[in-house]
Amino acid sequence: MPHIGATRIDHVTAAEIARLPEPAQRYLRFTRVPGQPVDRSFQATTHGFFRLRPDRRWTACTSEQHNSAADLTRDYRMRLRLAHLVPVRAEDGYADGHGRVHATALGLFTVADGHGPEYDLGELVTFLADAVLLAPSMLLRLPVEWTAVDEHAFELTLADRGNSVTARVTVDDRGAPREFTTEDRWADLPEGLVKTRWSVQVDGWCLVAGRMRPRRATAAWRLPDGPFAYAQFDYTGAEITYNP
Repeated sequence: MPHIGATRIDHVTAAEIARLPEPAQRYLRFTRVPGQPVDRSFQATTHGFFRLRPDRRWTACTSEQHNSAADLTRDYRMRLRLAHLVPVRAEDGYADGHGRVHATALGLFTVADGHGPEYDLGELVTFLADAVLLAPSMLLRLPVEWTAVDEHAFELTLADRGNSVTARVTVDDRGAPREFTTEDRWADLPEGLVKTRWSVQVDGWCLVAGRMRPRRATAAWRLPDGPFAYAQFDYTGAEITYNP
C-alpha cells in the first residue's frame, strides 16, 4: 500500500521514517534527514553544461533556481552562450498548478515558449526531482505517496491542483539515489511534443556543510534513437541556501 508523507512537522522523526518503504527509509537516512528540520524552500546556483541536440557540442551554462514547498513553486533560470557568442536566457517554472518554458536569444528573440497541460506535468515532476536530489525532507511536507517497488527502488506520486505525477527512485545498498526516472514529461521533438521517458542519473554523492548532495547529475531523454543526455551539472561547488 502507498504511504503518504506527513504535512505539518518541524523535525523529521524516526517514527515518520519507519512508516515508509524500506528503500525510502535507507534513502532518507543516507541523506541525513532524521532529526533535522523539514526544508520549506531552497535557492541554488549551479554551473554545468547544456546542449540542444545530440549532435551539438556542450556549452557551459549557469543556473539559478528557487523552489518552495509552502506554495509548491519552482522558478528556474539558465544562462548560456550558443556557439560561445549568442547569449541565451531560458526560464522554466511551476506556479499555481501551471508550468511554462520560455527562452530568448540576445534578449530580443523568442526561441522557446511552451505552456499547457504537458508543461504543467513536466514542471511538476521536475520539482519532484529537485526535491529528491537537493531537499529530501521537503518530500515529507508535500502531498506525496511513497510506494515500494523492490529492495532498491521506490516510487513517489505528487499531486497538486488537479495534476499528478509519478517517478521512480533507484538507490544503492546505502540508500544513495542513482537514478530518478519518470514517464510524465514531454520532449519537444521535430514532430511536436512527445511523451518520453526522462531521467536524472547521479554520479556520486558528497557531504557539504552537514548535508549529502550529488557530485554530478545528468538529465537525459530516452529517444527512439537512444538516450540523449542534454544537461550536466556539478553540485560539489554549488551555492545552495535552505529556508532563505
